[in-house]
Amino acid sequence: MNYQPNAHRYEGMKYNRCGKSGLKLPAISLGLWHNFGDGFVFNNCREMVQRAFDLGITHFDVANNYGWPGGSSEETLGKILKLDFSSHRDEVIVSTKAGWDMWPGPYGDEGSKKYLVASLDQSLKRLGLDYVDIYYHHRPDPNTPIEETMGALDLLVRQGKALYVGISSYDEAESKAAIDVLRKLGTPCLIHQPSYSMLDRTVEAGLLDLLAEEGIGSIAFFPLAQGLLTNKYLSGIPSDSRAGSGIRFLKPEHITDDVLSKTRRLNDIAAARGQTLAQMAIAWVLRGNRVTSALVGASRVSQIEENVAALNNLNFTAEELAAIDAIL
Repeated sequence: MNYQPNAHRYEGMKYNRCGKSGLKLPAISLGLWHNFGDGFVFNNCREMVQRAFDLGITHFDVANNYGWPGGSSEETLGKILKLDFSSHRDEVIVSTKAGWDMWPGPYGDEGSKKYLVASLDQSLKRLGLDYVDIYYHHRPDPNTPIEETMGALDLLVRQGKALYVGISSYDEAESKAAIDVLRKLGTPCLIHQPSYSMLDRTVEAGLLDLLAEEGIGSIAFFPLAQGLLTNKYLSGIPSDSRAGSGIRFLKPEHITDDVLSKTRRLNDIAAARGQTLAQMAIAWVLRGNRVTSALVGASRVSQIEENVAALNNLNFTAEELAAIDAIL
């Protein structure tokens, strides 16, 4: 059955300008990481992307190594784009990244021009696209001159393979160096993708201030702390959860008594606000318009719907913020 997008899909979404650029991103974007590779039901993946778009989510984020095996998330998204979005390409933002290990040998990792150029060529084939909207260097590489890495991003924009470029997981000093090089090359850094949540506030130490000063957007990954800031773990570790399924990035030992104490108290504040814990966590990341978009993952349509509903209450009282800070 052919997919027909919701005619009113833009009405309920909030769109934020990405730094000082002309590009706007939805306040909530969908990341296709663990749940979009081989081994997952394709129709469920397809329904999640369709529903996200119907709710006004226009930005879909992948990376060369997402999915298992690496590249399979891009392949899944590519199939969905071909089936459902061939006539809506100009309404969606597709971003991908390179910087982690992707293929064997000395040229499939880190930040060389060889790797970044080859990786994007591979990504475009898997996605079935002529260009991506945003191409990120996925992590800093201390072994490659920043001029080479940023020069590769600049080259790919000039070749028409990416419209914009960004960086991910760079600290404040590394970000400043990358931003300065890109500006000199004439391809400004559009966006930074850092980890940011109630349980990981590292970016507040200076990175968010730098991005504001430089006019660069930000999109927070792990705003729900890989599910810790949801109701999933409030009563233990479900067998079908990320921590209970053996996925390597979230382990049972991460769910400590201290974390559970914090999330349960945060859940009480969320309930008083008329939100779920996940909704409040997303709203908190977006508070004050310092973050352009919150990047969420999902394993089912209902999670996307719950996350988008966070936009119904993005305001916090001074008392709520103080209470949250006291817990954290």
